[in-house]
Amino acid sequence: MPLVPMRQILDEAAKAGYGVGAFNVNNMEQIQAIMQAAHDTQSPVIIQASRGALKYSKMIYLRNLIQAAVEEFPEIPVSMHLDHGNSLDSCKKAIELDFTSVMIDGSLAEDGKTPNTYEANVAITKAVVTMAHPLGVTVEGELGCLGGIEDGHGAGLSVDEVNAHLTDPGQAEQFVADTGVDALAVAIGTSHGAYKGARKDPVTGKIMPPKLAMERIHQIHERMPNCHMVMHGSSSVPQELVDIINQYGGKMPDTAGVTLDNIQDGIKHGVRKVNVDTDSRLAMTGAVRKVFVETPGKFDPRDWLGPAREAAYKVYIERMKAFGQAGHARDYKPMTLDDMKKVYAKA
Repeated sequence: MPLVPMRQILDEAAKAGYGVGAFNVNNMEQIQAIMQAAHDTQSPVIIQASRGALKYSKMIYLRNLIQAAVEEFPEIPVSMHLDHGNSLDSCKKAIELDFTSVMIDGSLAEDGKTPNTYEANVAITKAVVTMAHPLGVTVEGELGCLGGIEDGHGAGLSVDEVNAHLTDPGQAEQFVADTGVDALAVAIGTSHGAYKGARKDPVTGKIMPPKLAMERIHQIHERMPNCHMVMHGSSSVPQELVDIINQYGGKMPDTAGVTLDNIQDGIKHGVRKVNVDTDSRLAMTGAVRKVFVETPGKFDPRDWLGPAREAAYKVYIERMKAFGQAGHARDYKPMTLDDMKKVYAKA
């Protein structure tokens, strides 16, 4: 099965009312873990690479690893997605390397740090749509700004600043009409990375999950029931994974992530793509630390990359089941980019 347009994966998820995990990758082990989990749960899946990942692995290596995964599991619908493209050129390069979906994050300027004006966001997003749709490639845009910094991307906003840059439902409706995007990343108070907020439980003093403006998702869904929304910064940062890291020499401070209840509520109200990166990083780091502490004589990379891959696999299995995508891999006949070109041409 060739790589499929992300638009089809999202359309099919909307029909059946589930979400699809979009998992960030940097290396072979993560890709293998994702695809094994997708095979074992029979889940359609989105594999995505940030600009930082593409710089680390080099675009062509990561592209070919994903292509190999598709060949190994031909029954699984897979979309290859560029996460947080920052310019027309970055999206163009990804498309030239057979990415079937790109995100243009026009919410920030090309430096990936400075919040953009609405007009500038519309202009760059529309330019990417104009380039991508005739090629059958899906486009994700973003309105509003997330907190946190990951892979050098993000405005580094404080909690108060994040709350001032939440997605406005009315403006979201206008943005989709102005740009023609296939999917809309919304800012509702989530943040990239492991450290998502500073709210503390008044009794225990422990960090609490971020308070999300879920009502904005509800309102956008009411206005645009066919809009595919995207939740970025949606790792749950499980405490047990943080504990393993710290048990074996790590020094991660108290932290908390987005609850599965919040994500599942979003899925009920139009969220179709859920971005997860940090959770697999935590799982892999804990597994590697455990190997080095318990068996310090080990030196073969396979001795620690294998357990890291297995730990990530468990995270992906859990998320695929929680998001509802499990069991839906064979629901539909996958489209090609040529098929999607005809859909866009008619539209």
